[in-house]
Amino acid sequence: MNDAGRPRVAFFGLLGSGNIGNHGSLDAMLAFVRARHPEAEISCVCAGPEVFEQQYGIPSVAITWYQQHGSGRSRLDSVARKAFGKVADLVRMPRLLRQYDVVIVPGMGVFETTLELRPWGWPYALFLMTLSARMTGTKTAFVNVGANVARERSLRWLFTGAARLASYRSYRDGYSRDAMRQMGLDTSADEVYPDLAFALPEPAEPAPADETRRTVGLGVMAYRGTNADRGRADEIYAAYTAKIVEFARWLVDQDYRIRLVTGDPSDLSVVEAVQDDLRQTRPDLAEDRLISEPADSLGELMAQLAGTDVVVASRYHNVLSALKLSIPTISISYGTKSDLLMEQMRLAEFRQPIQGLDVARLIDQFRALEARAAAVVPAMRARNAEYAEALERQYDVLSAALFGAGTTPRVAVDIEQGE
Repeated sequence: MNDAGRPRVAFFGLLGSGNIGNHGSLDAMLAFVRARHPEAEISCVCAGPEVFEQQYGIPSVAITWYQQHGSGRSRLDSVARKAFGKVADLVRMPRLLRQYDVVIVPGMGVFETTLELRPWGWPYALFLMTLSARMTGTKTAFVNVGANVARERSLRWLFTGAARLASYRSYRDGYSRDAMRQMGLDTSADEVYPDLAFALPEPAEPAPADETRRTVGLGVMAYRGTNADRGRADEIYAAYTAKIVEFARWLVDQDYRIRLVTGDPSDLSVVEAVQDDLRQTRPDLAEDRLISEPADSLGELMAQLAGTDVVVASRYHNVLSALKLSIPTISISYGTKSDLLMEQMRLAEFRQPIQGLDVARLIDQFRALEARAAAVVPAMRARNAEYAEALERQYDVLSAALFGAGTTPRVAVDIEQGE
């Protein structure tokens, strides 16, 4: 603690890089710390400290030496800087972590390999952070994080090593906890709670509904596969984008308005593909039927989705945001985490794998979901109420585990799949 006895808290993660899903988890944890522990001094260790500091007004520092100093003037210089940075971080990270009493990794799929991932990037930084925290006596917490079983031995070693050194661990679903157990971590004392984004407030003023035309939220993603798909990443991206474009044409032809939403700056390439296609193939309709506005936070994204009638989305936090608002949703899933969300909301039949996306089937699912909307919405609202209560209970557990507040015992809460 500082000289005034105030706990020094740092959030750690791939923040400040434009991914609004990651920031949604942060926003929920930030609200918890400020509400329950207003005396805390808050900082952030993240991927984009300048952007983050500008957005949140919170003192921030880069995760790695390389991020702090930037790339070199040539490819060779950049490679040399990266290699030097890995060694420099062995000294830099413990010095950095010594400044904090608590480091929180807020949600996010920190132990996932559903997208391209190299061991000596994020996994190495995560392991080095928890090792440094253990060396310096800093408490660390992985709060409601996601995981899957990593195929590469190096990733498994780094992930389980980082988790094993943490002071507190919880997961956003049972699948993630089981994945860590299968990779060799003792998870018997770990807990399962809903995704942190379910704690975010709903939009205060939902966008007004269009009474003349139904609006579909179409969440797109610049999907290029996983580590195993590196050799055909461009092919996967092109196939997915073409099918999204085809579905968008169908929606416009059926007199729907489309609100395009994203979750990461890279997704704008798919937005542009949809816009360009409709301007060419449906020039009289494109401007009237397409809405695309930037969202800088998950809260802004939810405000946009609040004005839609049905959502069809790919990114996990696009799907989660729609479910959080109890909007009938179809998931074009790139990972088990999205499938579990749909199962828990009793919408398992309204999902498809992203690499096997079938547009004809998607249209059938869309029509079926619209027909059943009145029946599925009440069940979604009931599940959302359960999630909110579970997360409030977890805040008591976190206060006791990280801040020594109160005498609240550890209360394990498992949100079972599909129940």
